[in-house]
Amino acid sequence: MGRAMGLAGLLLGLVVVPAVLVSTSLRHGVPRNEAEPEPSGWELAADAVPEDSLWPLPQWVRTYPRQLQLAPSRFQLVHGAGSSAGPSCGLLQDAFRRYYEYIFGHSWRRTWGRRPLAARAEPELLQLQVVIEAGDPGCDRHPQLASSEAYHLTVTEPVAVLKAPEVWGALRGLETFSQLVHEDDYGSFLVNESEINDFPRFAHRGVLLDTSRHYLPLKSILTNLDAMAFNKFNVLHWHIVDDQSFPYQSIYFPELSDKGAYSYLIYTPTDVRLVIEYARLRGIRVIPEFDTRHTQSWGKGQKDLLTPCYNGGQPTGSPVNPVWNTLILMTKFFKEISNVFPDEFILGGDEVDFSCWKSNPEVKEFMKKQGFGIDYAKLESYYVQSIILDIVSSYNKGQMVWQEVFDHKAQLKHTVVQVWMANNYARELSRVTGAGFTAVLSAPWYLDYISYGQDWKKYYSVEPLNFPGSEEQKKLLIGGEACLWGEFVDATNLTPRLWPRASAVGERLWSSNVTNLQDAYKRLTNHRCRMLRRGIAAEPVFGYCAHEARGP
Repeated sequence: MGRAMGLAGLLLGLVVVPAVLVSTSLRHGVPRNEAEPEPSGWELAADAVPEDSLWPLPQWVRTYPRQLQLAPSRFQLVHGAGSSAGPSCGLLQDAFRRYYEYIFGHSWRRTWGRRPLAARAEPELLQLQVVIEAGDPGCDRHPQLASSEAYHLTVTEPVAVLKAPEVWGALRGLETFSQLVHEDDYGSFLVNESEINDFPRFAHRGVLLDTSRHYLPLKSILTNLDAMAFNKFNVLHWHIVDDQSFPYQSIYFPELSDKGAYSYLIYTPTDVRLVIEYARLRGIRVIPEFDTRHTQSWGKGQKDLLTPCYNGGQPTGSPVNPVWNTLILMTKFFKEISNVFPDEFILGGDEVDFSCWKSNPEVKEFMKKQGFGIDYAKLESYYVQSIILDIVSSYNKGQMVWQEVFDHKAQLKHTVVQVWMANNYARELSRVTGAGFTAVLSAPWYLDYISYGQDWKKYYSVEPLNFPGSEEQKKLLIGGEACLWGEFVDATNLTPRLWPRASAVGERLWSSNVTNLQDAYKRLTNHRCRMLRRGIAAEPVFGYCAHEARGP
């Protein structure tokens, strides 16, 4: 597929789904006053089958023994009357087509319904009506940190109703509904009557993908965006640039990728727009990280950008040179990034090895003039503040930084601090939130560290709020991220290494009061099998999937 092809064409070529009747219905559920949901209560119908296990577990669930049939030729996903969204809402239209495929298109039997629908005693479910309650549904917007993902789902005969304040909640509710539908041994599609009230525990639920150490093809990124949606993640932390390579093709500075990328392995502006739009259609924010500390790949395309390091008399380039006029380049570059990436945050700022700066006589002289003495942490704070944070904030963007920037006492404002060091991360969370900053936790969820057995239990058992602090401090922890760094990960092992291990993090960040490992094991096993049926090469939890044992 040529790179010159438009965004719409690329999306169409990569995502092919069958047509489905999509209409605006005049029938809708009676409005109800929704009480504040109780803590998660799971009441499994006595005759429910394993396939209807939900992941992540909603905040409040009630399922009933009565089952309804769905006929693929008649069932419709539609806009309900009173919804502020309609057929012109491209985001929901795309979601309707996608979830119709997830519900019916992955049948283990190629012919739907070996026996006539009327031969079964169960009544029929004809529609799922989606009602967006806000005056502006936000169909053309990008999701943000403050976006609502809440929804209420009622499944009763003959029409199910999904209500959500915004389209982002409707996307999460569609995923839940698709998980409720299961196929029996005769090829019939069934769903138990149910009522679900759901919303995320944390607003920031991310997955970090590293495309610098090993280039990830577009297909791999898009596949994992699908998997993220299946697990209700809502942030792709795209660690796009690091020491190893510079695959982002800059409009202003094309030489950065010309000389800093692995050969022709780059992300063109069209590629980046595709990732952002593909993510948006699934309710996922894309937060880019351009590592401004580990900058070997930057230096290949920008002469004099890096500090000459003197080791045995031979200078080599390492961190950015604070003496050189870095401000001009960074100002122009981050202006471009601010225009390309619509999210309200840009991530940058990591640990610096001071040994290179210490070896450079020009840097020492600069520090003397600035009154820093021999305190290289002050030089680091100066660099972060004047060259990164001030530039980013000038474009009305918020900043996310790694914890070292906070630890080294940079002057931060309206900044999210990502806590990643595993050594006593609870104490770090206490310090960060105690200083009034919002925080994101990733320390216990570095998925590039692998071990024998079911290590998902370790990730699942983490309680993010288990750190010293007041209730106000606990509110400043806005979520967490599952990180998969790329030293030993490329397209060949990315997906099975990430899933379903990241699923454990997904439920921990979405669901409240889920601590039963035995129940989680059963549901995660079924969820992994569902991801397999949807084309996600998730590694085994244990055992095998039912659809693998069925005959043709």
